[in-house]
Amino acid sequence: MTGAQTALVAMVVLPAVVGAVLAMTRAERSAVPIGIITAGLATALAFFTAATRPAASYSFLADASFGMHVDALAALIVPMIATVTFLVLVFSAGNIRESRSRFSGLMLLFSASALLTATASSLPALLFAWELMGATSYALIGFWWRDSDRVSAGLTAFITTRTADLGLYVAAGAALAGGAGMGLSDLSSADAPWLHVIAAGILVAALGKAAQLPFSFWLSGAMKGPSPVSALLHSAAMVAMGGYLLLRIQPLLASTGWAGPVAAWVGVGTAVVMGIVALAQRDFKQLLAASTVAQLGFVVLAAGVGAVSGGAAHLVAHASVKALLFLVAGAWLSALGTEELEKLRGAARRWRIVGVAATIGALALAGAAPLSLWATKDSVLTAALATSPWLYAGGLIAGALSAAYAGKFLWTMWRRGPATEARAHGTGNITALEQAPLVVLAVGAATLGVLALPPLIAVLTDAMGGGAEGSIVELTVSAVVAAVVLVLTIWLRAPEPRWARDWLGLEATAHAVIVGPSLVLARALARFDDRVVDRSVTALAGTVRLLALAAARADDYGVDRGVTALAGTVRLLARAAARADDYGVDRGITAIAGRIGRLGQLARAPQTGAIQHYFLQTIAVLVIGAVIWFLSTMMG
Repeated sequence: MTGAQTALVAMVVLPAVVGAVLAMTRAERSAVPIGIITAGLATALAFFTAATRPAASYSFLADASFGMHVDALAALIVPMIATVTFLVLVFSAGNIRESRSRFSGLMLLFSASALLTATASSLPALLFAWELMGATSYALIGFWWRDSDRVSAGLTAFITTRTADLGLYVAAGAALAGGAGMGLSDLSSADAPWLHVIAAGILVAALGKAAQLPFSFWLSGAMKGPSPVSALLHSAAMVAMGGYLLLRIQPLLASTGWAGPVAAWVGVGTAVVMGIVALAQRDFKQLLAASTVAQLGFVVLAAGVGAVSGGAAHLVAHASVKALLFLVAGAWLSALGTEELEKLRGAARRWRIVGVAATIGALALAGAAPLSLWATKDSVLTAALATSPWLYAGGLIAGALSAAYAGKFLWTMWRRGPATEARAHGTGNITALEQAPLVVLAVGAATLGVLALPPLIAVLTDAMGGGAEGSIVELTVSAVVAAVVLVLTIWLRAPEPRWARDWLGLEATAHAVIVGPSLVLARALARFDDRVVDRSVTALAGTVRLLALAAARADDYGVDRGVTALAGTVRLLARAAARADDYGVDRGITAIAGRIGRLGQLARAPQTGAIQHYFLQTIAVLVIGAVIWFLSTMMG
């Protein structure tokens, strides 16, 4: 493994391991510095891998490797994820005051899953990262778990996105069936009709993660999580990864003939509709949430029309803008104890650094020239115009709505009001740790538009294989529209369509169609598990226990008695054998030995040592021999 490959793996594994340890321990005092240092190291590794472009692949399943690769698109996105995570954790050091270890751990895990999503080059790696990202988002949205509303919001987000995520599994199965394999770059080579199944599955999963219509509602409930969570979830992870995935598989969308146009129209439709929803909101975070969905609509539009470089530039610039504004919302919530726009009037006057940073973010969100989203948005719209003038018109309307709700926010935060008076709730203070990341993000919100301007847009287009450079006319039109709408909004006050305030009733509909039935099914399965599976297992365990008791009794009353009786018989036989040995064998041997001894004594008698005796014995033997010879001769 090369040094670059080691850095690629460490960029994901380091925050994942440290995050898991922090989440499972109570290292409250050391959690904040450990989290910040880990995020800082991951950021350094992210920039290093972006420069070296490593790839790594590991055996996972047959014909399905666990692949990671930093190509041109990932090289742009990975540093963005890591940097935003680092800045959010710095802000959290001054904003989150309870359960810091669990918070830092979950945020690092969340970031690791987003980094793996951005670098995944195979479906197994993508699925693993996708699942971890969904699970940690649920834990972070419901971070204050004693509040049932927050947990319920996390559950709604989890079930909704998990429902859409099923599309990824369908796509993986279709990829195998269609002969494309598990590599993301190979999916467009699948045979028909599996090619269309793959595209449909990934499209649904990505739209669900990106909170595009009809899945947009879950992002409203996600606002109940801590503001730093919203800052990361809405800017660089989770929601952004849905749009990123569509940019990643843009060749697949184009190869089907229908998936690209569907993505484009869903994106522009979401940008328009959710722009209206954002305009109707009176809660700051709800406005930003609807705005996130609308801005991600431009990224989805970019994937649909093939403007990969423009979509990627917009994704990076939007991450800086939206992380900035959500952290501003978190700072004001902590200081003033409210998110209501009416009660935030004059907040920019009270904390000037925060106010200036928020103003830069709001103007960038409006598409004001020369700030970041002005150029990146126009790069996408230029490609849309080349595809369809209706798509372009829809994008212009969405851009005008962005300027309208940004102007509404600007008018509120600079107008004198409750926030300039004595506070009723909150700490009344915004720490230096909370303000420092805002300055960095404001710089990004102001300058990252260069990614969509010459000469960088040409470099990105050559590297990513898709995009369009906005003309002077289109850039001017976009800037004029944003400026006019901003002025009118601040002068005449932005309209607030009441019918869009509850997010078009999408959440209630989804609860009736998706969340409610899923929970009913889950409860039914739980009852089936309790009443059928558990009882069956309990009955089986009881049967096994009875058989064991029966075997034990059989052992006690059958085997044990048999063995005892056999042992007694063997003992009797042993005693009989011992008696036979003592009184039979031993006595017989003793008698034989005695007689042999006597014969030995008789044999020693002639051995006197006198030579005359030996002569006599010799003569006797000769005589006996002669007699035997004679007798045998006579008888023969």
